[in-house]
Amino acid sequence: MQEKNKEGRQGWSFSNWCRGWSRPLLLPVAKFFAAYNISPNTVTLIGLFFYALSGLTLALGYRITAGLILALFGPLDAVDGLLAREQGNQSKFGAFLDSTMDRYAEFFLFAGLLVYLWKSGHHGIFGPLMVLTAMTGSLLVSYTRARAEALGFSCTVGMLTRLERLILFAVGLIFNFIMAVLVILAFFTHVTAIQRIWHVYKQASKQAE
Repeated sequence: MQEKNKEGRQGWSFSNWCRGWSRPLLLPVAKFFAAYNISPNTVTLIGLFFYALSGLTLALGYRITAGLILALFGPLDAVDGLLAREQGNQSKFGAFLDSTMDRYAEFFLFAGLLVYLWKSGHHGIFGPLMVLTAMTGSLLVSYTRARAEALGFSCTVGMLTRLERLILFAVGLIFNFIMAVLVILAFFTHVTAIQRIWHVYKQASKQAE
């Protein structure tokens, strides 16, 4: 309930809309895991395995397969939270583990893409540079939220949150829009980080009044 109220104060966002829309679809998956007494932390690690598999598959040159793995198993990232609520065993460590594994998941995807572009040799230095820029931006988006919330601020605003990034990544791999997606990620992740910095600045300014 607290999380819902926080989202409500910050208004509509694509991520929140998708979570609400997909909940009826993902809830049966969470209940399936609950029926076999599989913990949310285990689901988090299963999800990480498939992200790593997607990155490895991409590094080996199987672009479409990597995109399909990401599209099919990426939603597990939301199932662990649903499962924790279903089992009534939400914990601070579970939230910490989930957030940490999310960063590893993105690293595996970007590392796989870096190897894929390096092996293709079609984009010279531009491709790897975009991968590095996009990965740095993605980590900054996550860091700004984590740091802000640790200081007591709300910080879920932004144009390109994790859900949007993963959707773009999967679509880019499946339909071969990799470079276009990378440019979008490289630019808008940093825009999102700046949005969050500004959002926290406004909250801090109000507190100081």
